[in-house]
Amino acid sequence: MKILTLNPIGLGAAIAFALLIGAFTGALAPSFIGLILVFLVTGWLVTRYGYERKRELTLYEYERGWENVLANGVVPAACAVLYYYDQRFLWAYIGSVAAIMADKFASEIGVLGGKPYMLPSFKQVKFGTSGAVSVLGTLASWDGGIVIGAASFLLFPGITFWDALVISAIGMAGSFIDTIVGIWEMKGLGNKATTNFVCALSGAILGYFLFA
Repeated sequence: MKILTLNPIGLGAAIAFALLIGAFTGALAPSFIGLILVFLVTGWLVTRYGYERKRELTLYEYERGWENVLANGVVPAACAVLYYYDQRFLWAYIGSVAAIMADKFASEIGVLGGKPYMLPSFKQVKFGTSGAVSVLGTLASWDGGIVIGAASFLLFPGITFWDALVISAIGMAGSFIDTIVGIWEMKGLGNKATTNFVCALSGAILGYFLFA
């Protein structure tokens, strides 16, 4: 049974982002890279979760390329570069990763149960529709934010338990913004990559201004 992998170009792009992040974050480079590794490993696990159900719905993604890596990685990488000049961008970095992790949980777990409804009409739609929400997906998005909040608490000195809770909420908010942008995507304005980019950017903005 084939598992989710990055194609060679996608893997190269991921390694390039990791090297870039490490080059600009000094003594905290292991923590910065560690947080991205938490996203990659946990994201892979949550993608594998419910494999049979996702395959039935034709929603299981076997392979991802540089477009997916770029959409999810360019904002955290930019925040890491900016951290070199202004350490307050640590919070933007964490916020962006929390947002993409929350969105990952929402999309991968949300398709496994409940009924998805399209915003703002709340008309029931099929699983995997951009711009749709479900109770399970919403709760799962918070779980994704909690994962990054907990990882940040363990990886970065000075981050408190309450900081971790706020980070989890930022992740959930970023995932919700992703859903709103998904409505425009369904109308032909943008695509999945631009929606993911906006999700990461919204998490970075929330992280920066709520903490910095």
